[in-house]
Amino acid sequence: MAASSHRIMLGPLVAAIDQGTSSTRFLVFNSKTAELLSHHQVEIKQSFPKEGWVEEDPKEILQSVYECMERTCEKLTQLNIDISNIKAIGVTNQRETTLVWDKETGEPLYNAIVWLDLRTQSTVERLINKTPGRNKNHLKHKTGLPISTYFSAVKLRWLMDNVDEVHEAVVSHRAMFGTVDAWLIWCLTGGKTGGVHCTDVTNASRTMLFNIHTMDWDPELCKYFGIPMEILPRVRSSSEIYGLMKSGALSGIPISGCLGDQSAALVGQMCFQDGQAKNTYGTGCFLLRNTGVKPVMSEHGLLTTVAYKLGRDKPACYALEGSVAIAGAVVRWLQDNLGIIGSSEELEKLAASVGTSYGCYFVPAFSGLYAPYWEPSARGIICGLTQFTNKSHLAFAALEAVCFQTREILDAMNQDSGIPLTQLQVDGGMTSNKLLMQLQADILCIPVVKPSMPETTALGAAMAAGAAEGVSVWSLNPEDLSEVTSEKFEPQINPEESEFRYARWKKAVEKSMNWETTDSKSGQL
Repeated sequence: MAASSHRIMLGPLVAAIDQGTSSTRFLVFNSKTAELLSHHQVEIKQSFPKEGWVEEDPKEILQSVYECMERTCEKLTQLNIDISNIKAIGVTNQRETTLVWDKETGEPLYNAIVWLDLRTQSTVERLINKTPGRNKNHLKHKTGLPISTYFSAVKLRWLMDNVDEVHEAVVSHRAMFGTVDAWLIWCLTGGKTGGVHCTDVTNASRTMLFNIHTMDWDPELCKYFGIPMEILPRVRSSSEIYGLMKSGALSGIPISGCLGDQSAALVGQMCFQDGQAKNTYGTGCFLLRNTGVKPVMSEHGLLTTVAYKLGRDKPACYALEGSVAIAGAVVRWLQDNLGIIGSSEELEKLAASVGTSYGCYFVPAFSGLYAPYWEPSARGIICGLTQFTNKSHLAFAALEAVCFQTREILDAMNQDSGIPLTQLQVDGGMTSNKLLMQLQADILCIPVVKPSMPETTALGAAMAAGAAEGVSVWSLNPEDLSEVTSEKFEPQINPEESEFRYARWKKAVEKSMNWETTDSKSGQL
């Protein structure tokens, strides 16, 4: 087909910025077919200045976004695709990661404190100790969340207490707080010269400062954490025009979609019906189940979160979420810290070469345990070792750990909803590991379904951007959504063996708990 006629066929395009924990991507989709046309990816450096601390450089994050945009535009031009066909840009991002910057200079006042970071453990313990009955769920009726190191409010409190520049900027009314989405949108729409300071309901719902019933910042919650409301971004829906790009090849294009990465994957997997669910395997692992227009409170350690609000006048939908801190991060750890693999592909080969962990169990509680335990004192353990155990068994145990953690949150979700999932829709970087997908089906005893286009997080952000009022190039009507081709993994082992392995896993989890307490040596300030 000639390039010129190919151009005419494409129609409106929509782009997405996908700023994750370990990398940034920029992807361009055809709004009529949801086909991915081109993308570019840049790794992000994480720094670990002290034990349990995880930081990223806000300027590096922003620079990576510009680089991915420029490279993708070059690739599109080489493909003879006219970039003026890009009608809107959506943003999706690692959630909870906390930034504070100076609105007058536009400079970050400290590194971004990443969601996984544990420096706030002593702050969290202090907050829990002052609640009636030392109850970590003291704020759950408003936030849907337990008091935990995971969420933004405690990170922001730490910055205000421990970083002079942040404290001074707050006092002199120059400070702006935001999660990664707010930082990017502010910078891309002009920064210190007229940048739009906003976030969406899904990202706001992960701060512990947002009331999921009133759908706005809560004065009582802000007072509880001692956060001045003037530093917070304005909360908007997940699908509306926030502002226009101010520089680069895409200058003038509206930014019109914004969703936290797990919400974006729920949208990208088309889970618009009450009861539909997806599991995303990224740095962590996140299982979300749509609960419709009513927030459902979990009795089994899951979070209640805002799934999306696709338009200013549209209703908010909620989800139950099971969050696992370490999934893909375990691969990076085996590679960077232990050096037993050179790449994630190598992990699959090693594990497949033995086909069993030979009784070795690996609980990667590097940042404590998230759902369903919410146990910040847990730390990683490898147990069941014998002289026979080698690195291949450890590789297999690492993959199994991801599957067992998913099984724990799936069990909790089934108990909360009373309606067991009959299959699991999956996405994210690790789903390219076929052995992992088969293991997951075996350990869950239900089929695992993977779409052939794995970039569902970016797709969700693009859908929200393209469907926004004033853009309207992407229809979210069920009859207009494109059919998704997928691959299915059926369970292949008998349920008894699966249950035996799961019981041993639970035993290993018990042994990882109550390891690190703040009165012992802990590297806290």
